[in-house]
Amino acid sequence: MSWLGAVPAWCWWLIALVLVAGGQQYRVVVAQVGTAEARTELADYRLVVAENNRRVAAQARAEEKRRQKVADEEGESARKKLELAKSRAADAESAADGLRGEIARLRDGHRATCHAIAAQQRQAGTSAVVVLGGLLEEADRMAGDLATALERSRIAGVACEGVVDRMKVP
Repeated sequence: MSWLGAVPAWCWWLIALVLVAGGQQYRVVVAQVGTAEARTELADYRLVVAENNRRVAAQARAEEKRRQKVADEEGESARKKLELAKSRAADAESAADGLRGEIARLRDGHRATCHAIAAQQRQAGTSAVVVLGGLLEEADRMAGDLATALERSRIAGVACEGVVDRMKVP
């Protein structure tokens, strides 16, 4: 009989159980170490992602502020130009009113002269001076309205182009 036979069978089972339990315990420890390393890497990754998100958000906010500032500056510039155009239009309208008054005065003078000079030479309708005066007055009024609308449109277009040009990323 060998020394192996001297060890009872239950001892062999106990030795096998201790070896298997030890192997399993070793696997658990290795898995716990791997899990701890993975958790550390995940925490580091989350920190990196959070920092990148913060940085990108800060850049987006800065770009948004820059664009808003550009739009505000262009808007203010356009408002000033519109105010200047309105004052110029008011000056032009005042001058046009003066011209219209002069045309009316000339027309009235022409009518009086026509009545005094030759009633027979006058036609049944209004004379050419009166018609031309009326046409000139209406054309002047329309030109002023169109000039005002054109100036507003031009200022708005220039302001819009300025905003778009300045919002391009340098």
